[in-house]
Amino acid sequence: MAGRPFRFGVQASALPGGTGGTTAAGWRALARRVEDLGFSTLTVADHLDDQLAITPAIQAAADATTTLRVGALVWCNDYRHPVVLAKEAATIDLLTDGRLEVGVGAGWMRTDYDAAGLPLDRPGLRIHRLTETLDVLEGLWGEGPFSYDGEHYRITGLDGGPKPVQRPRPPLLLGGGGPRMLALAGRRADIVGLNINLAKGVIDADAGPDGTAARTDEKIGWVREAAGDRFGAIELQVRVHLTLVTDDRAAMAEAFAPGLGLTPAEGLQSPHALCGSTEEIAADLEARRERWGISYIGIGVESLDALAPVVARLAGT
Repeated sequence: MAGRPFRFGVQASALPGGTGGTTAAGWRALARRVEDLGFSTLTVADHLDDQLAITPAIQAAADATTTLRVGALVWCNDYRHPVVLAKEAATIDLLTDGRLEVGVGAGWMRTDYDAAGLPLDRPGLRIHRLTETLDVLEGLWGEGPFSYDGEHYRITGLDGGPKPVQRPRPPLLLGGGGPRMLALAGRRADIVGLNINLAKGVIDADAGPDGTAARTDEKIGWVREAAGDRFGAIELQVRVHLTLVTDDRAAMAEAFAPGLGLTPAEGLQSPHALCGSTEEIAADLEARRERWGISYIGIGVESLDALAPVVARLAGT
C-alpha cells in the first residue's frame, strides 16, 4: 500500500506530574521542544480531572511556536454546545494562522461523567449527537447565516464568526475502536484515528486484545467500507499507548504483553505499542504503513525524548 509521509504527534495534557508541576514557562518550553524535535502536532485531551483545559492550552502552545500544529484529541462533544465549539475552534485557527486540527469525540470516560453529574448516554445516542455536531460545525464555518433543525440541536439564522483560516474547514479528526464510530469517521473525517474500543467507559483487561493486528485489520475494513471512494484521501492516525525503546525487545515483549492480555508476538504487532531499538521501531512503523496505511503516529509526552530518534529518521519520509 502506498503511504503518506510519516508525521508524529505528542499528547500532553499537562507537564509530566500533572498540573501541580505545570507552569506557563514550562508549558511553552514543552511546546517549543516538541516543535524542535520534528513532531508535527501537539494535542491535548479533554477530561475533567487533573489536566489543563484543552482550548487555552493549545492556544498557548501555538503562541509559543511558529510551525507546530495544535489540536484536540479530542474535544468531548457532551461538554460543550457545538455553537460554542465552532466559535472556539475557528478563533484558534485564526489566531494560529491555520495550524489547528479539530478532533471531536462522543465522550467515553465514565469517571468524568460521574464526577460532573452528567449522564453517560448509550454509545449510539452519543454518536448520533456527535453526528449532528459535525453538521453544525460545518454549517457555521461556511458562508452566510446557518439554520439547523436536528433532534439534539436547533440553530436559527446564526451567521457566526470568525470563520476558520483553513478552508473549507480545519482538518477534522474522528476516531475510535468500534464499528459505529469508525464508520462515522470514514464518512466524515479528514483524519481517522484508530484506537482501542472504549465503549465500556473504562480501560480494563479487555483493552489489550482489542488492539491486536487482526482487530486492526477489521477496523480498517469498517473505515474503508464507510469511506468508499474517499478512502484514499483519508489520513490514518493511531494512538500509541506504550513506547519501550530497548535493545532486547524479545525480553521486553515477554514482560509487557501478558499484562495486556496478549502474547509477546501480538504485543509486538499491535499498532498501539512500539517496542525495540530505534531501527526496529522504524522498521515496524514502515511495515504498518505498508499493511494499513497508518502514517500519523501519536505518542504520550512521557515518550517524547525516547522516540525522538525515530522521528528524526522517519518524519516526512
